[in-house]
Amino acid sequence: MEETRTEKKAKNGSKLLIDALLRQEVEMVFGYPGGAVLPLYDALYDGEIPHILTRHEQGAVHAAEGYAKATGKPGVVIVTSGPGATNAVTGIADAMSDSIPLVVFTGQVVTSGIGKDAFQEADMVGITMPITKNNYQVRDTKELPRIIEEAFHIATTGRKGPVVIDLPKDMTIIEAIDEKVVLNLPSYQPTIKPNKLQVKKLMDALKTAKKPLVLVGAGVLHANASQELVTFIDKYEIPTLSSLLGLGAVPTAHEQFLGMGGMHGSFAANMALTDCDLLINIGSRFDDRLASVPQEFAPNATIAHIDIDPAEIGKIIETDIPIVADAKETLKEMLEIDIEDHNWQDWKKLNISRKKLHPFKYDKEQKEEIKPQKVIEFVGQLTNGEAIVTTDVGQHQMWVAQFYPFKNEKQLVTSGGLGTMGYGVPAAIGAKLGCPDKEVVLFVGDGGFQMTNQELAILNEYNIPIKIIILNNQSLGMVRQWQESFFGGRRSESVFTTQPDFVKMAEAYHIKGLRITNPETVEAELTEAFKETGPLLIEVMVSQTEHVLPMVPAGKPNYQMIGVD
Repeated sequence: MEETRTEKKAKNGSKLLIDALLRQEVEMVFGYPGGAVLPLYDALYDGEIPHILTRHEQGAVHAAEGYAKATGKPGVVIVTSGPGATNAVTGIADAMSDSIPLVVFTGQVVTSGIGKDAFQEADMVGITMPITKNNYQVRDTKELPRIIEEAFHIATTGRKGPVVIDLPKDMTIIEAIDEKVVLNLPSYQPTIKPNKLQVKKLMDALKTAKKPLVLVGAGVLHANASQELVTFIDKYEIPTLSSLLGLGAVPTAHEQFLGMGGMHGSFAANMALTDCDLLINIGSRFDDRLASVPQEFAPNATIAHIDIDPAEIGKIIETDIPIVADAKETLKEMLEIDIEDHNWQDWKKLNISRKKLHPFKYDKEQKEEIKPQKVIEFVGQLTNGEAIVTTDVGQHQMWVAQFYPFKNEKQLVTSGGLGTMGYGVPAAIGAKLGCPDKEVVLFVGDGGFQMTNQELAILNEYNIPIKIIILNNQSLGMVRQWQESFFGGRRSESVFTTQPDFVKMAEAYHIKGLRITNPETVEAELTEAFKETGPLLIEVMVSQTEHVLPMVPAGKPNYQMIGVD
């Protein structure tokens, strides 16, 4: 990553920063200006890098996350000091949890004012230390090119994640020479290639297994390893399930795919986890939504865990065959080893039978109310299962995971580990800006929509033709479901007694809006709506009592599902 600098003329820090971003081939930045970053915004005025002005700093970071998830490229954010920087913290924490590559520039007061409670000062190095892969505070303008080069390298390699660069205002004004940068990070050397002996050990275990199972996590998507994964499971006909963030790595319609596992996973996936004798985990961190009771998780299985982050190996589930490496490189090695005489046809048939007998389902016969599952299922048909699907967090998120027919990697853009309400609208915007040639559909609840709906303001400004589908059950649906299931039906502060007119809100932002209320015409109205070429908000009034099922109650093992016939 060495580069030769031909220009030796001194430049101010803002220009050095812009030049460094251009060397990283940054396509756009998301942000919101303020006093501490005015010199930087003055440099952005020249238009060398497009800037997307969101309406809130949280929206800027979520938009950068959506861009990063949809494209695989790092998202870049600029916010001002103090409240501007602290408003970005939720998005930074979300990106850390889901391993999303971001570089976030937070404005800071001048260096002489740091530590003196200056106006709009916040200790962003201290605040973000637990929620970043690395962070910096610039104290010498000439260090800016090196810091930015390191930040992008760290954010996009190994286990990806957010990096914060805290930028005192004077560092953007003082001039320095743009010297050649030689990347030198001896303490940061992620392991990419797998240990061949461990790979052989895994394949030997597969050879003797009777009930093998593959668990797919987001690590497969981050490694662009979907093709190798599908080749592997096709070669050996191994039943496969995914985490929420692993959806899309294997097409939903694939014969061996059992669906998502865990709290709202399929019967087939959760029973396979219970019965398997070899579990090959590729890029999933065994989070508590998947393995709610670790001591009863895959109790009969030899556990193989492939992960690029060594800290995840053995953290939750005791691992028999650990492989610290990139998922793509490991799958390539696994495919080079041929296994003869493997025989798990009975196991394969059992899983296919369970999948057929206990699919995700809902009452398709009733005509009194619109079922949210039907809306998602039908949109899947309208988009041929090929749209980039963004969600907020809650019941609709789980229904999307259950009913949208994903075909491709990087197709689901959602908040997993942190479960951030308000994620959906800005993330959909970022995804569409990153992938302008792909259709982007957002499913959002009426609760999450009200957290970041101010970002509707930029849809027309930047010509962002996304479809926003509000599944309005007039409540915080998942909170309400838990209260109805485990708290005696006491709906404490989970039902909205009044709401704004979302269609009029869309029109106030100069985008089209429509409301669907009739169960008998929902398909025809959605079909007509999806002919719209510009941004569109569709409010669908859905059942106010629907639960996401099946469900593994908190503290119960995977096989103790409720809502399964």
